[in-house]
Amino acid sequence: MAHWVRFTHGGQEAFGTLDGNVIAVHQGSMFDAPRATGVTLPLAQVSLLTPSQPSKMVALWNNFHALAAKLGNPVPAEPLYFIKPRSSFLPHGGVIRHPASYSGKVVYEGELGIVISKTCRAVGEADAAQFIFGYTCINDVTASELINRDATFAQWTRAKSFDTFGVFGPTIATNIDPLQSNVRLTLNGQERQNYPLADMIFPPHRLVSLISQDLTLEPGDVIACGTSVGVGSMKPGNTVSVTIDGIGTLTNKFE
Repeated sequence: MAHWVRFTHGGQEAFGTLDGNVIAVHQGSMFDAPRATGVTLPLAQVSLLTPSQPSKMVALWNNFHALAAKLGNPVPAEPLYFIKPRSSFLPHGGVIRHPASYSGKVVYEGELGIVISKTCRAVGEADAAQFIFGYTCINDVTASELINRDATFAQWTRAKSFDTFGVFGPTIATNIDPLQSNVRLTLNGQERQNYPLADMIFPPHRLVSLISQDLTLEPGDVIACGTSVGVGSMKPGNTVSVTIDGIGTLTNKFE
């Protein structure tokens, strides 16, 4: 297992592996034979970035049995997804901003993220593992009252894509089985979500395979696996944390 991070130090962007509070700096490409430089840095001396630079985040709706049952939704026959743009991405420690153009509720959604390692197009489920670099934590922030505000057009893209609404990090964990873990989300230290990833309708390898039939996934792209029960709204000044065992804790303030 390794925990990969991207960061800035001394005005320069870099990446490496995090072990405790120490980063082993690497060079080259994170996804293609990265090389250790022998240089180490204390975590406290760097500013973390999103752990990859996706061209897009593909995000799932209705991908957990428990939430589907609670909402009375049928189990989908195929993945239901939308896309968050690069402009929405925010790292661990960044501030989630309430959009100036929207006055309604903003909600948190703690999720598992799959990070793609190499160009992935029309792959079979049996081959999907070789296209998964690792896993990260996600807060899929949503302007929930926008989605169905117009009766003629569901506004999933707008509701999910405001600046700072695509939160992920702090690390990418490799060589783990995420289906053995839970997603735990706290709001101001109080638990709001705690659900098993094994309850996923479309698990990671199947998601990668099925989505790659529709669109090409690029190195660093992220698939947000969807959320389960416990979604709720945030208020200015709140702190929200998403924890997945084996990956870490993603923490951000909402203003």
